Amino acid sequence: MKSFHHIKSWLLVALLAVFISACATTQEEMPAGGDGAPVYDQSQSGSSTGIVDGSSSGADASGLEGADGGDGTAIVDGPPMTVMEILEQTEGTLSNRTIYFEFDSAKLTDESLAILETHGNFVAGNGEVAVRLEGHADERGSREYNIALGDRRAQSVRRVLLFQGASSDQVETVSYGEEQPAVSGHDEDAWSKNRRVELIYTVN
Repeated sequence: MKSFHHIKSWLLVALLAVFISACATTQEEMPAGGDGAPVYDQSQSGSSTGIVDGSSSGADASGLEGADGGDGTAIVDGPPMTVMEILEQTEGTLSNRTIYFEFDSAKLTDESLAILETHGNFVAGNGEVAVRLEGHADERGSREYNIALGDRRAQSVRRVLLFQGASSDQVETVSYGEEQPAVSGHDEDAWSKNRRVELIYTVN
């Protein structure tokens, strides 16, 4: 009888030791915060929220940043503009279709070269577009001289457009000399507006 009671006491002590050991292990796996509450390691828990340190998970962040091409600018889808719609715009460099010149000169200014670069790229990129370059001069000088001067001015513009990639079939020139002034008058203000080349577009 004494032996039975001895074994029973030993089993009770052993079970109590196992229980205490299990509790201690659980406490080690779940460290407590400053207030005694368990602190969970979200990096290993597979939390469905995906929020760590106030930021969204990698997948969510890439969805927010990468959807617009990465530069922060939203992409707005819409039908592309037709060539006619582009030519009908009243703003932008392409809407500037008059190139002015100094007296008795066919030399292009830096400002004119910048304008013609845009026109040359546009013509080169649109095979259905053709442009006629109309050269003009002011009223001073003989008719023959002004026809030749208007042609030199148109040729100056043509060379820039071809250099930008336009086809020679897309660009033609004509000179009107002094015969079609943009402004009537016999002073420098009028003359400066008549020394010009006009770009006239057509779409085939």
